[in-house]
Amino acid sequence: MFRVSCKERPDWRETAEQYGFHFHTMYGEPYWDESAYYQFTLEQIENDLEDPTAELHQMCLAAVEKVCADEQLLRRFQIPELFWDQIANSWQRQDPSLYSRIDLCYDGKGPAKFLENNGDTPTSLYETGFWQWIWLEQQVDRGVLPRSADQFNSLQERLITRFMELRRRHPHLHLASCMDTVEDRGTVQYLQDCAQQAGIRNSFVYVEEIGLDSDGQFIDQFNQPIQWLFKLYPWEYMQREQYAEQIRSSNTEFLEPLWKTIISNKALLPLLWQMFPDHPNLLPAFFENDPKAAELSNFVRKPIYSREGGNISLYRDNQLVEQADGPYGEEGYIIQALQPLPRYGENHTLIGSWLVNDQPAGISVREDRSPITQDLSRFLPHIIL
Repeated sequence: MFRVSCKERPDWRETAEQYGFHFHTMYGEPYWDESAYYQFTLEQIENDLEDPTAELHQMCLAAVEKVCADEQLLRRFQIPELFWDQIANSWQRQDPSLYSRIDLCYDGKGPAKFLENNGDTPTSLYETGFWQWIWLEQQVDRGVLPRSADQFNSLQERLITRFMELRRRHPHLHLASCMDTVEDRGTVQYLQDCAQQAGIRNSFVYVEEIGLDSDGQFIDQFNQPIQWLFKLYPWEYMQREQYAEQIRSSNTEFLEPLWKTIISNKALLPLLWQMFPDHPNLLPAFFENDPKAAELSNFVRKPIYSREGGNISLYRDNQLVEQADGPYGEEGYIIQALQPLPRYGENHTLIGSWLVNDQPAGISVREDRSPITQDLSRFLPHIIL
């Protein structure tokens, strides 16, 4: 695994605008970065990333099965009691999922280590499935990369195929994200394009515009019923909103399904360590009040509901060395053994491994000068050579 400096395409910004990549720069800082790329061997991709991703995902599904049947665990996961039966029913019905992303610490030498599961609302989808592939094609065509260069990236193809499998469930799909989030809107726009290519009629609605009619059904901004909804909005938020009680009676089918509440929860980490102790791709992890947590002197403290690195703290020799601000933490914390991200110069590098319909579908690479990856951490392309 190498970080290789690379000549940027002189027209990439114009190309980005042409293809609707409007968040390549955010808040004056570069988000997309093609001044370098990460290079992997095929063996690294297949043996160290793809296969472990598939196995880790199946382990996560086994954890869902366990949590659904255990009230104590449901409490540990800080899931409101109103949703216990709904989540169990969603799991038992096998409500279909679309996609997810597993974050891995990997340096190209030892086993990839599972850091967390973004199973409910993962972003950086467009950049992974489409934009970095355009980069690869153009750099090969221009002679910057060799013809033999490839990429672990079947994400777009698998998304379209998955939508084709799901389109018989409902004639129309609504997709939603929050206002004032350019990145989220770009992610949902990309999913709209994939759904359209799969033959699914779809429309967009902001989360803030979704309402309830007199029958308790969710409706869009045009007062049309929402029967099938992809929402880039976390389940843990929805379960605490004013409309939470209407979720069960609304007859709306959700992507991602309710059982993803469990997979996207940091409490998953200590449960996996308990279920699969000493697994080569897992790190020791415990709930903060577990006496075993005190045995770790180098660790990461994570809120159960943290997103985009919010309120995560890093400790070495029991001393705080790095922390990120955020709104999380009231729900409690877990402790995970510290596995420092590999460093390339001043850059700390994180691998995102994607799945569509339970199958590995590609990777994304993020880097930051901070050891805590956050929403503005840069996205770099990768190749297989």
